[in-house]
Amino acid sequence: MSQTIDQGGASGVGDDVPDHGLKRVMGRKLLLLFIVGDILGTGVYALTGQVAGEVGGAAWAPFLIAFVVATLTAFSYLELVTKYPQAAGAALYTHKAFGIHFVTFIIAFMVMCSGITSASTASNAFAGFLNDGFGLGLEAGGAGMLLIALGFMTLVALVNFRGVGESVKANVVLTLVELSGLLMVIFVGFWGMTQGRADFSRVVVFESADDKSVFLAVTAATTLAFFAMVGFEDSVNMAEECRDPVKDFPRTMLTGLSITGLIYVLVAIAAVALVPVGNLTDESKGSALTQVVAAGAPGMPFDTIFPFIGMFAVANSALINMLMASRLLYGLANQGVLPRGFGKVHPTRKTPWVSIIVTTLISYGLITYVVRASGTEAGSNAISLLGGTTSLLLLTVFAVVNVALLVLRKKPVQHQHFRTKAWVAALAAVICAFLAGPWARSAEQQEQYVIAGGLLAVGLVLSFITWLYNRTVRHRQIHFEHVEDLDEDKPQAGFPKR
Repeated sequence: MSQTIDQGGASGVGDDVPDHGLKRVMGRKLLLLFIVGDILGTGVYALTGQVAGEVGGAAWAPFLIAFVVATLTAFSYLELVTKYPQAAGAALYTHKAFGIHFVTFIIAFMVMCSGITSASTASNAFAGFLNDGFGLGLEAGGAGMLLIALGFMTLVALVNFRGVGESVKANVVLTLVELSGLLMVIFVGFWGMTQGRADFSRVVVFESADDKSVFLAVTAATTLAFFAMVGFEDSVNMAEECRDPVKDFPRTMLTGLSITGLIYVLVAIAAVALVPVGNLTDESKGSALTQVVAAGAPGMPFDTIFPFIGMFAVANSALINMLMASRLLYGLANQGVLPRGFGKVHPTRKTPWVSIIVTTLISYGLITYVVRASGTEAGSNAISLLGGTTSLLLLTVFAVVNVALLVLRKKPVQHQHFRTKAWVAALAAVICAFLAGPWARSAEQQEQYVIAGGLLAVGLVLSFITWLYNRTVRHRQIHFEHVEDLDEDKPQAGFPKR
């Protein structure tokens, strides 16, 4: 799969990429840590047990397939970000390719909703890790777990309101903490093997719930595992701060994807080798990865330490996602495609307080629904609904982005940029569209469409109200004025991406 650099009539990398005012300070090593940190997070911490529940001991396979799908789409993002090095991402590429206001709005709103569902998943995982860490013994789906999850999201909203600046160096520290937890699982897996506690024969055993076909079980598990690979699409914004973005960023991003993919596969193997799949999916026995470290090294305090690392990892993911979601809602309001009131900024904190409240209230509803449902026999897999909904939304976005790349091939630019093969983008578009379809999900996962549809319905209603107000009162049409500014970290600089 050879990729090329499109010279575009330019002579030098550093001089040809448009200058957008950001200081180019990132070398390959710092960039690699940033990309790995952008991908690591809630997915593998929260949903490893659910993935194993779909396919049994072959839980590593969906993570491997998700890695391949993410890598194919990453090639499209690499060409687009080096061709259009602005921060708006998918919405910008969609708008440049199709120029249709409605399509641009839907893509931008989907990205925003994916941030809320991702943060809500992290909130549920946080409650589970806190329950494990302090030995509270709270029942799954009970009022105690719900209060912890809602309280955590409230704390995230308060931090979001106060305003957070996060440097790249601070992000490296957060990455190392998140990485340490997953490396601990892998280490314990190998340690357990030397002590005779691991049963690696389970790793090749395929077991599907409710006698699903192999194909359906694998695709259903892959749509969950894909949640662990997302984040690479936001790291493309760091290309603007690379010393040599056209040369360094593609190679480093693909290396980062490979590292995280390998870590996820090893974590999945360690999990199913040390703990029976039935236990991994049983929330009453604790979080899946907490069970793994407890089973692999019972004489060591790993099971005591790990829940706190897990809390830190998912807390970081939740904060970054809610920052992204509230700023994107703020951007949509400032573009005039959603009510302008959502764009109000607090006079003292200089943060978009209305957007923060709106996104937090939506997350409250999602958290309440899923936590309460997880306590019933019928909704025991409800915790995976939010992660699966995040994957559903982003797979749809990625399918559109891959098609947008093919359309934008007809619009060359004058500076040097990365160029991928057209067949790679076409294949990625087909696979992403396929995995976003109902045929790739089990009967239990079909409810993801209800959640995603409900979120989009809210956006469409708000957009229609805005359109009606502008047409009848202000006598003007609504449209995106500056799409490239949509996802910028305004009104206060320094906010991290997801």
